[in-house]
Amino acid sequence: MSKTFVLIHGTWHGGWAWRDVVQNLSQKGHVAHAPTLAGHGVGTARSGITHQDCVDSVVACIQHCSLKGVVLVGHSFGGTVVQKLAEQVPDRIAGLIFLDALVLNDNERVFDVLPDVFLDSVTPKNSNPPVPAGLDGKIDIFPKPPWETWRDNFIQDASESLARSTWEQLCPEPGQVNLDNINLKRFHSLDMPKSFIFCRHDMAMPLGYFHPRMSSRLGTCKVLEMDGSHEVMFTRPAELAEKIVEASSE
Repeated sequence: MSKTFVLIHGTWHGGWAWRDVVQNLSQKGHVAHAPTLAGHGVGTARSGITHQDCVDSVVACIQHCSLKGVVLVGHSFGGTVVQKLAEQVPDRIAGLIFLDALVLNDNERVFDVLPDVFLDSVTPKNSNPPVPAGLDGKIDIFPKPPWETWRDNFIQDASESLARSTWEQLCPEPGQVNLDNINLKRFHSLDMPKSFIFCRHDMAMPLGYFHPRMSSRLGTCKVLEMDGSHEVMFTRPAELAEKIVEASSE
């Protein structure tokens, strides 16, 4: 049975990151859309872009394409967008899949759940972290990670050439999306099928961060595991497509 997926990328990425996964899902007879979030990608304005703007850009895609029965897939930061979409357009959604994704509690910010060790790792040497621990600030731009962090922590299972080519396509992202408090009063009471795909070799965050820390925030959900780093859409797209289909099955 053909399914419709909307794939939501993470920090520094764009819809382009899902290209090979979209192709693999299409070969399996499914339809997949991979919009680029507001303020992300090449040549776009980033200043003043909010988390809600990111959500609205996916709502616009769903409405423009008249999509129904959608299975949302959120990677990393994209998980927080999935949460808000589930609240805003529940009548269009058939299920939620979180791929080593952030899951927020009501009124949390993205930066509230990012460990200091992660912020240190993505901060260029001789620079201050984007938001010092314990301080509320405003940043217009969240720079892409240093090459060494990308290669060693995010995509360590890729060839040097693949790691380099994907890193070169990353873009800074709007900083405000990480500082907005997200109202999620309805999300945790929604009756929607939820799944979490955990990548066993993910080194972007400390051990146990994505599973069980983030996955447990979903309450009752299906948990699937696969090999691979944080960037399995690049390194294992065929396997990831299979896991996405499996996660969407009842």
